[in-house]
Amino acid sequence: MGSADTVRSARTKSRSWLAHGRLGVAVSVLLCVMLAFTSPHPVAAQSGVVKSQSGDWQVVCKSPPPGAKKEVCALVQSVTAEDRNNVGLTVYFQTFSNGTRVLRVFAPLGVLLPPGLGLKIDDRDVGNAPFLRCQNFACYAQVVASDQLVDQLKAGKTAVFIIFQTEEAGIGIPISLSGFADALTKLK
Repeated sequence: MGSADTVRSARTKSRSWLAHGRLGVAVSVLLCVMLAFTSPHPVAAQSGVVKSQSGDWQVVCKSPPPGAKKEVCALVQSVTAEDRNNVGLTVYFQTFSNGTRVLRVFAPLGVLLPPGLGLKIDDRDVGNAPFLRCQNFACYAQVVASDQLVDQLKAGKTAVFIIFQTEEAGIGIPISLSGFADALTKLK
């Protein structure tokens, strides 16, 4: 699969990754503070300890936040577009103590925000997610991961995340799903 896809404007798509509505996203946004970091590129070693590697995914853990007893762990993968070394993504998958699973994707500054972030798994359109916030190092999109999305990630070979620099054209950045299912079993 190539690293660039031309896609329709995300505004014309009505599907969303949101399986449980905006309330779930709002709760997840509050919880995402637990995995704050300082760089959008290979952040695993900088923001935590790599506990294991499964295929192309790392299980990265940080010390517990104040008042918590358990360390905070996530599946992490960082990639750069093959044809654009200044365009990269970092993907986090985390399960919170209440069982909520969150997929969070950090994209470079300068992405077009209104279309959001597109996702295809093995050439099948999954939908789009809005960017929630831009900080000084990246913009991120986040969704509560439904059982259906988790099953697609576990069974898939490649996920292509699509960011937009213009409304007419997107840049598709492939993420390997090799090892995702195994890494998920190691996630605390």
